Amino acid sequence: MTADLVSYDADVRRDVQQVREIVCALHAELPRWELVAWTAGNVSQRVPGADLFVIKPSGVSYDELTPESMVVCDLQGRLVEGEHAPSSDTAAHAYVYAHLPHVGGVVHTHSTYATAWAARGEEIPCVLTMMADEFGGPVPVGPFAVIGDDSIGRGIVETLRDSRSPAVLMRNHGPFTIGRDGRAAVKAAVLVEEVARTVHLARQLGAPMPIDQEHIDSLYARYQNVYGQQPVPATRPPD
Repeated sequence: MTADLVSYDADVRRDVQQVREIVCALHAELPRWELVAWTAGNVSQRVPGADLFVIKPSGVSYDELTPESMVVCDLQGRLVEGEHAPSSDTAAHAYVYAHLPHVGGVVHTHSTYATAWAARGEEIPCVLTMMADEFGGPVPVGPFAVIGDDSIGRGIVETLRDSRSPAVLMRNHGPFTIGRDGRAAVKAAVLVEEVARTVHLARQLGAPMPIDQEHIDSLYARYQNVYGQQPVPATRPPD
């Protein structure tokens, strides 16, 4: 089925094309970081200024993805434009966008170590400064939910609504991550797999040392507000 965007203005159609290109490029990051196998996993990004998002088509291999093959959906998960059926996780992504307006990107993977924690139904404890930086505490576990409706989306929203973590381990399923855009959500997906692996290995050696909450708060505030390149204030030229 092919729909179209004729009811949307030219600015929205231009933004849709840009987001298609971004989402297609971001999908290449998932196999590059070994976060997916075969056709599993998906990235989506909200279209600015419209109740739309772009997501991967269902069952298409990563090396066959193009900007044109990306699928456009509304916030009820309905197809708006595309030659392919949307991802089987589209309802979950749509629910997140509809209920968390600050979220601009969503990613789902079955990355090995994070999914192993999800299979155990166990949160990843905050025992690394990297975790304090990026997640602001432990990576929480969401409820078991079946694919096919918005149950997964509800579980993601219920778990992350009051959490600083951009990642949730949906029990018996795998990690979902959110961000201000698709790139931020992909970054969270990469890092949740890294900390899942590292904490697992640490447990093989003994009991990991917890980080005091005051230090977690301090590390999180520094990383979120100070770390990285900051804009240089404009200087007034001399008179």
